[in-house]
Amino acid sequence: MEQEDASFRAIINEHNDYLLRLSYLYVKDWNAAEDIVQDVFIKYWITSEQFQAQSSLRTYLTRMAINRCKDYLKSWRYRTQTLTNIFPGMIRPKNRLILQDEQLMVADAVLSLPIKFREVIILYYFEELTMREIAAVINISESTIKYRLKTAKERLKDKLSTQQWEVLKSE
Repeated sequence: MEQEDASFRAIINEHNDYLLRLSYLYVKDWNAAEDIVQDVFIKYWITSEQFQAQSSLRTYLTRMAINRCKDYLKSWRYRTQTLTNIFPGMIRPKNRLILQDEQLMVADAVLSLPIKFREVIILYYFEELTMREIAAVINISESTIKYRLKTAKERLKDKLSTQQWEVLKSE
């Protein structure tokens, strides 16, 4: 039992920082990222016998973290709190109520996108990652990232009014 504990601590020490940074890229909240990484390690501890070593442990834990981040991004907590914090400064009207209303409209439009389009918008525009970096994080080709970004922008354009879209386009 002590050997298992030492082995598990070694896994945590080896992968914790990487998973924390990765999770933060998705959720843009250190506290939520820490919770997600903790959940990943707990789930791995409980289900470690399911790991079949068809890929590296890092890849397995990364996939678990990404899936947990996506679950978090779909959650009510994230929808109501986190995205409204990401959007300040994107649109700068003089009236504070208009600002809040437009932020919520943009946040709602982004949140209404399917996760595969939402994540590229967040990683590209808000995390300011390059196409190559996004492809590495999500583990898909750069051409797929370009397609998803183009499609996401088209869908956002349809959802947002012309005025809101022009502000997003110019920023």
